[in-house]
Amino acid sequence: MTSLPKEAPLKRLGLVIDLDTCVGCHACAVSCKEWNTTGYHAPLPDSDPYGKDVDGVWLNRVHGYETDPELGGRTVYFPRSCLHCEDAPCVTVCPTGASYKRTEDGIVLVDQDICIGCKLCSWACPYGAREFDTDGGVMKKCTLCIDRIYNENLEEVDRQPACVSACPTKARHFGDFNDPASAVSQLTAERGGVELMPELGLKPTNRYLPPRPGATMGDGASLQDAPGADDGFLSWIDRVLSR
Repeated sequence: MTSLPKEAPLKRLGLVIDLDTCVGCHACAVSCKEWNTTGYHAPLPDSDPYGKDVDGVWLNRVHGYETDPELGGRTVYFPRSCLHCEDAPCVTVCPTGASYKRTEDGIVLVDQDICIGCKLCSWACPYGAREFDTDGGVMKKCTLCIDRIYNENLEEVDRQPACVSACPTKARHFGDFNDPASAVSQLTAERGGVELMPELGLKPTNRYLPPRPGATMGDGASLQDAPGADDGFLSWIDRVLSR
């Protein structure tokens, strides 16, 4: 099996996603698909794209949750992709070393040249962030667009993941969580960035910002009720939408 780096990465690159401003437009998913179809993980195949059984590889997905009309009828959008966990179980179960975590920035990647498509990583990931390419017989996942963020041929402002560049409401932010002065660190501190399913102890890098005060539902339940240390984000969503 593959081992995680023994030392903490110099950088801890990741995303902050603002659920208060995400409108569920899927621009992040589409731009990710477009960029990675010709980039690092190319191609990202589709099956039956114009038929009734559309499927394919999407490294970003956006889920929408409708609340009961009696509770205000609010729609909560939840974008999902790899969280680049510190204790990534997808890495430690890999029998060939294809899944690995970079020591320089903490990004979790897949070496498709040695991936055998056994799907152990997808079974180990509790966030459902792995995608199986049936055409190539290999696993694929979010790379934080390493072919963009380190591309010196691009203007510095463009050296960020495609999903971040495409977001029309600026709900997605990219940066180094090891830098306390970075935008992602400051947003996490100021807005109470939520670690997804912290009870699992996987220490995901990405953070979610809960809706701001004032977004309430019919019974007075506030969507600002962010989960605590013993609560997972999905459990919070489930509680809110089940009322």
